[in-house]
Amino acid sequence: MSTAERMEEKRKYPRTEIEEPAYVSSGGSVMRCVVRNISLEGAAIDVENPAFVPQHFRLVMAKDSSIVHECRVAWIKKNRIGLTFMNVVQEPQE
Repeated sequence: MSTAERMEEKRKYPRTEIEEPAYVSSGGSVMRCVVRNISLEGAAIDVENPAFVPQHFRLVMAKDSSIVHECRVAWIKKNRIGLTFMNVVQEPQE
């Protein structure tokens, strides 16, 4: 079993592969990024320099700035950062 398959098993919600511009926003500073995949609980983004990304920030989607996620960094691998959304919306129980 590959590492990716083991990681996939931990995910509660499937990730959707996308390539959308967004912004890392924290304390008045804004940095461009690209969202590579996203789910209800988190996302993976690519940034130019991960050293400048704080542990907690807002991810603002460029196409629709009303879509904002409070995030924390889960992992960093080179220029890719895995995020966990802090404001996860629970699905309604039936």
